Amino acid sequence: MAHENNRDAWDQYARKQHPFARPARNDQFQDPLATLDTRGWYGGSLKNKRVLCLAAGGGKHSALFATAGAEVTVVDISADMLAIDRQIASERGLNIRTITASMDDLSSLPDSCFDIVEQPVSTCYVPEVLPVYREVARVLVHRGIYVSQHKQPGSLQGDSVPSAQGYELIEPYYRNHPLPTVTGTWYRESETTEYLHRWEQLIGCLCQSGFIIEDFYEPRHADDQAEFGSFRHRATYLPPYVRIKARILKSRGTTSQTPELWTP
Repeated sequence: MAHENNRDAWDQYARKQHPFARPARNDQFQDPLATLDTRGWYGGSLKNKRVLCLAAGGGKHSALFATAGAEVTVVDISADMLAIDRQIASERGLNIRTITASMDDLSSLPDSCFDIVEQPVSTCYVPEVLPVYREVARVLVHRGIYVSQHKQPGSLQGDSVPSAQGYELIEPYYRNHPLPTVTGTWYRESETTEYLHRWEQLIGCLCQSGFIIEDFYEPRHADDQAEFGSFRHRATYLPPYVRIKARILKSRGTTSQTPELWTP
């Protein structure tokens, strides 16, 4: 099962202090919004905002949001990743609630209990994104903000080793099974089970779940002067990530998984 394999893989990353499982740096705590909100999507303040850091264990997002004044809950499938959040919270005197759960099953959380959901790259670990989006829609308040980052499908199709022409697409776009495992790359996590989600799934399922997309951008990692075959060199051909700001609109008194559009 993908869930169990990914849980075990991220437990191992946490235990080995892998770069993907390291908490926020000391300097980032001086101005947490500079790290969390480079686009101004959160309106300049997180004071007293109820924030869910989804599939975001590891002591980075939760600790920075809490330092910025938010009331923070972090959900992750990996208990060892969440242990890092609790350790950082203890060291810095932060109040952070941790819940061990999969991103596509938030049944332990009530309806309309968060103002913001922040989800770093993680939807690649579930076979379908629609259940994730529907759960996020359910736990957000009306007009709540959902910021999510995803792996671009083209990047997941591309070879990790460049040819003379660049990076060839070696994986089919239309697929319903996991991607082949890889090692030694920075755009894929070895030992995990990952899925390629098409744009119609990443964007279409977001709209089907009652969200309005307000902004969209591709974090830039490209460097045409980078070493041939490196992560930044590859990113000049295949941008690895996309970040989306969406807002949920619900009918008054409605908390269904597929909210109807609200009108004033």
